[in-house]
Amino acid sequence: MQDLSGPQDPAAAAPLPSGVLGTKPSGRMHAPELLGAELAGHTVGETALADPIFSCRSVSVHYGGIQALQNVTLDIGRAQVLACIGPSGCGKSTFLRCLNRMNDTIVGARVTGTILLDGEDIMAKQQDVARLRARVGMVFQKPNPFPKSIYDNVAYGPRIHKLTRTRADLDELVCTCLQRVGLWNEVKDRLHGAGMGLSGGQQQRLCIARALAVQPEVILMDEPCSALDPIASANIEDLIEQLRATYAIVIVTHSMQQAARVSQRTAYFHLGRLIEVGETDRLFTNPRHRLTEDYITGRFG
Repeated sequence: MQDLSGPQDPAAAAPLPSGVLGTKPSGRMHAPELLGAELAGHTVGETALADPIFSCRSVSVHYGGIQALQNVTLDIGRAQVLACIGPSGCGKSTFLRCLNRMNDTIVGARVTGTILLDGEDIMAKQQDVARLRARVGMVFQKPNPFPKSIYDNVAYGPRIHKLTRTRADLDELVCTCLQRVGLWNEVKDRLHGAGMGLSGGQQQRLCIARALAVQPEVILMDEPCSALDPIASANIEDLIEQLRATYAIVIVTHSMQQAARVSQRTAYFHLGRLIEVGETDRLFTNPRHRLTEDYITGRFG
């Protein structure tokens, strides 16, 4: 049968490469306003919250002549978990360290912008950094218990900050913190044994107990499960779920499955920029930015 449709334009029939005319890798179209946000470098999603515990505005970080973080604006909510995801070197850990001024310890680091903790400017010159780090505790990638006993690891912060008046009060605080992290029954008969003698998962829970002992408002976790086996990792995730009722938690993770399990909001970073932020379920099932979709579908990272 003769084709009466006329000559075909080969270019019209060819599939468009991803990113052209706003197409997503899946073939769906980006909304025009979101494509415009990509081109302008603006963050996609809900960066502001009604009653945040942290409010960050135009935060940038330079290490010498290298810019590691570019104009990040983001609020962190109370009693919820914010997961920061993205490929290695994207700036998520740099952002985390801004929240308790850990970048101060890095020679050549310079932080600009505004970071408010409950309305208080943590970048102010008169800020008591030791007090800030008590309010904003941190758990690192590799468990780092002090070379002290289990008891003294937890008691160290309260002693420094004079949070208890009597030995009985300190004993009770140590017991409570170890119970909260599910470690008490495992160590109650060896409290004066070395903290470094515990297993990796136990050491990480001890470090979390140590952070809790100074009564923080926020807990920062920088890949807290990366050095742990699956069972120990599951224990830490269960603990995060319990703690979020009381604390704001910010976790950096390379595991998107972990981010989906433990967080209520997720922030995606790429090359020092905050690309997209939103409710975790929405971001993983319907990302609005092309780079976010590329990352969570495994196209890079």
